Amino acid sequence: MQDPQEQTHFGFKNVDKAQKASMVADVFHSVAGKYDLMNDLMSMGIHRLWKRFTIDCSGVRQGQKVLDLAGGTGDLTAKFSRIVGNTGQVVLADINDSMLKVGRDKLRDRGILGNVEYVQANAEALPFPDNTFDIITIAFGLRNVTDKDKALASMYRVLKPGGRLLVLEFSKPEYELLNKVYDAYSFHLLPKIGQLVANDAESYQYLAESIRMHPDQETLKGMMEQVGFEQTTYHNLTGGIVALHRGFKF
Repeated sequence: MQDPQEQTHFGFKNVDKAQKASMVADVFHSVAGKYDLMNDLMSMGIHRLWKRFTIDCSGVRQGQKVLDLAGGTGDLTAKFSRIVGNTGQVVLADINDSMLKVGRDKLRDRGILGNVEYVQANAEALPFPDNTFDIITIAFGLRNVTDKDKALASMYRVLKPGGRLLVLEFSKPEYELLNKVYDAYSFHLLPKIGQLVANDAESYQYLAESIRMHPDQETLKGMMEQVGFEQTTYHNLTGGIVALHRGFKF
């Protein structure tokens, strides 16, 4: 009999905790090449506004050091790189090497070179010294982490005193009608788009399920506070389909 404490969810399935990271990796190896195109199609381009709002709420300044965790194809990294300038640094970190390669190639094609570093890293055990970063962002990545509490604690450790964490993630819609429409879209239309565009319905079925299994706004706020973050708040975006959580380390 399997020990429930050694189990976690992979979408709606229960799997061994030791297996989840590799299963998530398979999903993102599969979707990496079409990731940006699918983001635009899935959100009708609105993901760009969500990310711009995240940048605005980060308070990032020239010369600061930023960790873009689960940064994938580098949308946030590109924006942070321009703001922090030559005296600052942005670390684009992702557990998935396929996503990291796509992000590196995209940013280099845009001429973004000098102040960006690429690191393959597990959010649960970040390979950085204590008190390293002024700002940490994780956009649409926390829901794929096996042990979210451990990951949040790891982020808290590497954040400088006075620094801030921003978690941009799918969340729970505020209105029941919107929730029903969103469910219909996620479970019926999204996998079909994934099949047509990326030839992969199964990965997008998992992504839809992972959104439903992610903690709601208040639960995630409490999880951040539990590991030490203070003045923790969240902003609902697009009716709560997405939420931006922000917390400080003092």
